[in-house]
Amino acid sequence: MASPLPLTAADPTRLGGYEILGRLGTGGQGVVYLGRPAGPAAGGAPPRVAVKLLHAQLLGNAAARGRFVRELALLERVAGFCTAQVLAADMDGDRPYIVSEYVPGRSLRELVHERGPRAGADLDRLAISTVTALTAIHRAGVVHRDFKPQNVLMGLDGPRVIDFGIARAFDAGATMTSQVVGTPAYMAPEQFAGRVSPATDLFAWAATLLFAATGRDPFAGGALPAVMYRIMHEAPDLGALPGPIAEVAAACLAKDPKARPTSEDVLLRLLGDRPGPPHPRLEPSAARGTEPLPEPTAATWTGAAQPGVAQPGVAQPGVAQPGVAQPGVAQPGV
Repeated sequence: MASPLPLTAADPTRLGGYEILGRLGTGGQGVVYLGRPAGPAAGGAPPRVAVKLLHAQLLGNAAARGRFVRELALLERVAGFCTAQVLAADMDGDRPYIVSEYVPGRSLRELVHERGPRAGADLDRLAISTVTALTAIHRAGVVHRDFKPQNVLMGLDGPRVIDFGIARAFDAGATMTSQVVGTPAYMAPEQFAGRVSPATDLFAWAATLLFAATGRDPFAGGALPAVMYRIMHEAPDLGALPGPIAEVAAACLAKDPKARPTSEDVLLRLLGDRPGPPHPRLEPSAARGTEPLPEPTAATWTGAAQPGVAQPGVAQPGVAQPGVAQPGVAQPGV
């Protein structure tokens, strides 16, 4: 596991009741530190924590502070088993911060790059555990909006879904319209038009499983317009996925979000609780109403990220983002 980077002169050495030991990562929203309780740890207190501190240059930005507060509120709604659990926070001080559980582990992307694609029981466990996490997240009334291999942390006790920095609350059955944010290669077609719902996360979940089984991003390659075209119009090859997973992945990758199953539908299907013909939500019907999506363009997508360039709320490979796991790192608030 990678060791944290040394603190710089600008870094704090203590935040609230926590001693800061080193840097775990940094990104557009803040810096993530490794910390520990200052003084003797109380009974049951973890010996190590992750502390996410809002960047100093964003302190006067009301929108940035609002996103940080919203991230905390969403994290506190999500069941602790599927993410890094929030332990403490200070939103009212000079430097807002969130303290969360430190979970040693690598991201799914790092694991696949180091050990190769997942298959067999490993892939089955990954599929079931991650869609279980999405079910809990959606039941908490949250849409993640940036589910991808970098945001699945492979902890010793199972995968954790991290980085809720651009997540949003939703009303059951609603489709939200918002600023376009996310990671292009894992965005659903409707996300490019700024429309998201829990079905958006299911598209990204299926694409993430396909990456786990092949070691390749299913829609990536070339310039952003080419990626967008493939997502909008092409179906990836699902040959690397076993039968039941391929079936639900195909349904989750439907271009029309109304044709996708819910996370609970997928979980029950993978657990074998719905044998025989697929659940209706897992068998997209031509009779189901569809709504044409507007054709987005790179020129009109203000949130579009270019390779190697950090954009607020848009994660890119090779660009450190808060909540994107590094080897041995769990990010707070993710």
